[in-house]
Amino acid sequence: MLTWTGWNFIVQPVNVDESPYSGEIAGDYVLRMAETKALRAAAGGGIHHTGIVLAADTTVVTGNKLLGKPTGQHEAAEMLRELRGRVHQVYSAIEIYSPEDGRLLSDLCVSPVSMREYSDSEIEEYIESGDPFDKAGAYAIQNLVFRPVINFSHCYASVMGLPLCHLVRTLRKAGIEPILDIPMACQENLHYACPVFDRILQGKDPG
Repeated sequence: MLTWTGWNFIVQPVNVDESPYSGEIAGDYVLRMAETKALRAAAGGGIHHTGIVLAADTTVVTGNKLLGKPTGQHEAAEMLRELRGRVHQVYSAIEIYSPEDGRLLSDLCVSPVSMREYSDSEIEEYIESGDPFDKAGAYAIQNLVFRPVINFSHCYASVMGLPLCHLVRTLRKAGIEPILDIPMACQENLHYACPVFDRILQGKDPG
């Protein structure tokens, strides 16, 4: 998704403990994870001193339960059955860190997501594809075969894990303007007419 922005970037993998704290709410959790990843990436080297670090984290919330990435087939199936036919929330946080001056900027997107009534056999086929295992909540909104989501009208990119309009408005706080028309590029690549990007860019909508 970052390739759609026109910015140059490098990828710095990090290993962090993604366990939520006891009683930690979803927004606090993803913001903490994004900040932890950003600082860990900067400490890992490979970041040019004039550059910035971008990190993101996403979790799925149903009721008071946070659903991260499933650890195996059984957990993936449990998550998909729990989400089936219901509305849940997706929380995606981004963190911008400037190693040069130590500045941290964060943003949070919250999107309601409606799941269709997919069958048990569809769950089994989707799990066999291997797609759920690196996804919060065990699903990808963009999967064109499983197509788990219906009637979506919020930030599609956020549910994929990187709310690009939130990234634009956060970078503007750091004095960094986009090279390209990122909202347009996002919609063209996702084949999705986003109804919320204007409000997001104006700071009027969380996603």
